[in-house]
Amino acid sequence: MSDDPTHVREFFGARAADWDSRFPDDGPAYAAAVGELVLRPGDAVLDAGCGTGRALPPLRAAVGPTGTVLGADLTPEMLEQAVLAGRGGRNVVSDGDGNGGADGTAALLLADVGRLPVRDGALDAVFGAGLVSHLADPVADLRELARVVRPGGRLALFHPIGRAALAARHGRQITPDDLRAEPRLRPVLAEAGWRLVSYVDEDTRYLALAVREA
Repeated sequence: MSDDPTHVREFFGARAADWDSRFPDDGPAYAAAVGELVLRPGDAVLDAGCGTGRALPPLRAAVGPTGTVLGADLTPEMLEQAVLAGRGGRNVVSDGDGNGGADGTAALLLADVGRLPVRDGALDAVFGAGLVSHLADPVADLRELARVVRPGGRLALFHPIGRAALAARHGRQITPDDLRAEPRLRPVLAEAGWRLVSYVDEDTRYLALAVREA
């Protein structure tokens, strides 16, 4: 699939209605990955490319009632499914001028992660499930995620199964140019302002953790 935003929107829009039913057993893996972010009560966190919002409940639980959880996605149909599943918030945190911020409630944003309506350094962490392979410009988009996170904040790039298992599911093999491979991902993250601190690529999960450089 192309990483062009229009094609990404079309691809996921056509699959949104039955997306959760295709992957019904992923919940525990999402919760475990959220735990790796080491969020604290009161933190502000973004689920970048949130889809149907499967990470939103564990993110809310981690930051508590005083925290803020934003879910941003490019595809309206995915956000609609998040609302139907009871995972969506009431508010859109944006004034259209890039000054969005934490207001203590969960919110869903119809937004490209490469152009977020969130002010500089407003967040403590970003969670991105299945995100990297759909970025139109990985360095620029990851740099935008770094912009909205405070220095020392964390990034989790996650998938409920590893690269080899995912490729096999689609009848392919992993290749050296895969951006999710550690030798490729590390320098891309560094160029975007992140330092890779942990990398796991197993059949049962993929999780790369990075810290926002000062």
